[in-house]
Amino acid sequence: MQIQPGPTSNRFISQRLRLNYADWGNPDAPLLILQHGGRDHCRSWDWVAQELRHDWHVVCPDLRGHGDSEWSPEGHYGMDAFVYDFAQLVHTLGREKVTIIAHSLGGNIATRFTGLYPDRVAKFVNIEGLGPAPAMRRAQETRDAGERLRQWIEDKRQASGRTVRKYANLRDAYQRMKRENAFLTDEQARHLTVHGASRNEDGTWSWKFDNYLNVWSASDLPTDQVVALWEAITCPMLLLWGTNSFASSPASDERLKHLPTAQLIEYENAGHWLHHDQFDRFVADVKSFLS
Repeated sequence: MQIQPGPTSNRFISQRLRLNYADWGNPDAPLLILQHGGRDHCRSWDWVAQELRHDWHVVCPDLRGHGDSEWSPEGHYGMDAFVYDFAQLVHTLGREKVTIIAHSLGGNIATRFTGLYPDRVAKFVNIEGLGPAPAMRRAQETRDAGERLRQWIEDKRQASGRTVRKYANLRDAYQRMKRENAFLTDEQARHLTVHGASRNEDGTWSWKFDNYLNVWSASDLPTDQVVALWEAITCPMLLLWGTNSFASSPASDERLKHLPTAQLIEYENAGHWLHHDQFDRFVADVKSFLS
């Protein structure tokens, strides 16, 4: 999985933020958007992009507050903002139809977009990206609204005073990356660290993502409305889940039945980042599905 230089860095404007995306060229080919997950960045797709760039026009956006995209000045990272940003990217790129591969938070965002605009998505690969299981969401929704808002205010206030974690050098950040995901090879961890950290004024290094991302929005669509968006999806959909992941599989809860066009594949010896953990199998499954 050797990475060669390739993508150009581009910007688009969404809700007054300058958001970044990596463009792998081949503009006459069908458009394929690779959307990363929470506290990740667009260059984590480089291995996948290298495999698909010859058949697709591959575009990999950085979510707001991630990678080389700007941070929200008010720390707004609700799902409404993320979905709007994704819709704005599709609008900016100007294609009638797109194909999407998305992971985790990115999958949650792209699933909602696909339900909102089912005619705009040709095919969709979702990697552990449906958000919390419905039972967990409903438990949250039953909490008193005042209690939820008070907790959100307190969490935001604490985030404003949180000191950004600093690493003396990139090797320390790399070692942290390795501890977070034992499945990563040394080469993968190095690449993700180099593109995921930036140097501070004092010479230390920190991850590029905004600390406010750790505070979830106090409000979201009710579960039944989220499910309605899932049920509105009409394109072929491939769900991929790692058996070693912290995220529960749609096969073990009630989510799969709300995705009538979806096929589920579970990966053994893979965690939440299964596209890193089982790269060769992942690429083979994706190429088969997209063809």
